[in-house]
Amino acid sequence: MPDKIGIRNQLKSVRDALSIEERREKDYHITVHLRKFLQPYQTIFTYVSKDSEVESFVIINNLLEEGKSVIVPIIQTNTKTLRLSHLRRVEDLEPGSFCVPEPLFAEISASAETIEIALLPLIGFDRSGNRLGYGAGYYDRFFETYPDIPRIGLAYACQEVPVIPTCPFDRKMDWIVTENGFITCNPARPVF
Repeated sequence: MPDKIGIRNQLKSVRDALSIEERREKDYHITVHLRKFLQPYQTIFTYVSKDSEVESFVIINNLLEEGKSVIVPIIQTNTKTLRLSHLRRVEDLEPGSFCVPEPLFAEISASAETIEIALLPLIGFDRSGNRLGYGAGYYDRFFETYPDIPRIGLAYACQEVPVIPTCPFDRKMDWIVTENGFITCNPARPVF
C-alpha cells in the first residue's frame, strides 16, 4: 500500500491540475449541496481556502448573509494547535501561517463548545471517512479534544482513493461533499 506522503503528493498534483474553470464549476455544485444541508445549523466552523482547495469564500459569505455565526481557525505553529475566531466579514481575512487567510487583526475569540458542525479541507479521502490532510495534524488534534462535533470534508471527486492509510490519532469525517453530492461515511449520521 502506498504511504501517506506518496498519496498526498499524487492527489495534490491531481487537484492542482484542475483548471480554474473546472474548479469553479465543481465549487459551485459543492456550495449548492452544502447550502441546503447547513440550513438547520446556526454556528459553523469552517476552514478558509487557499490555493487549489475547494473554495470556501462563497460558502462563508452565504452563511454570513443568512445571519449564521461563522468560526474560523487561526493556526498556532508554536503549539501546533488551532485558535478560534468569529468571522464577521471576509474582508477581515489576510494571509497568516502557511498563507492561510486568517482574521489576524479582527480576531474575536470563539468557543469550540458552540460549534454545531465543521467544514474541513482535505487532500484526499476514502469512503470510510478517512481524511488525508497536509500532515501537520492540526485538525486531528482539535477534533481529538472535541470529538462530538460533526465533520464534513470538502473535496473534488478526483481526490477519492480506495483506502487512505491511517494512524491511531487520525479523525474520520462524518461526510464528504464533492461536486457529485454527499458521501455518508458515518452511518450513525445519515445525510437527511
